[in-house]
Amino acid sequence: MTLQLLTIEFEHEVNSTRKLLHAIPEKDLSYKPSETSWTMGQLAQHIATIYYWYVGTLTQDIYDMAADHLERGDPNDIQATLALFESNVEKARKALNSLTEQKLQDNWTMKVGDRVILGPMPRGIVSRGFLFNHIYHHRGEMIVYLRATGNKVPGMYGPTYEDSIKG
Repeated sequence: MTLQLLTIEFEHEVNSTRKLLHAIPEKDLSYKPSETSWTMGQLAQHIATIYYWYVGTLTQDIYDMAADHLERGDPNDIQATLALFESNVEKARKALNSLTEQKLQDNWTMKVGDRVILGPMPRGIVSRGFLFNHIYHHRGEMIVYLRATGNKVPGMYGPTYEDSIKG
């Protein structure tokens, strides 16, 4: 049952993420709200990249990010980021569809070389925190970036605030 719910949520939220990424204008990709923040393009690329991490998280018991190499392309090219997103969603979907309820309970670890970053912890917990909630967190940041640059934010859970006050 948990796996079925995760799969339904995944498909729903992919559509919301797609709407958000399509709302990003090329002209604002270099915007960043502070010196320590990512640019809008880097943040968009990071959101697209999280979907790639579904593969290592859902299909490997120990995911070594140092041994995994993803070509991301130029963060100043929104079309490249959109293509990265779509490619990674397909990989994520395949990994999610290969999962079993038992595998959600199995321990999972993320490391970079010899250094453990996360875990060991049940894969289901990691799926919620490192994958699903991680994307939601960064989508929230992207909404702030879009509003700060005067861009329209797409409604993902109904009308946006801006849409609701027009009505």
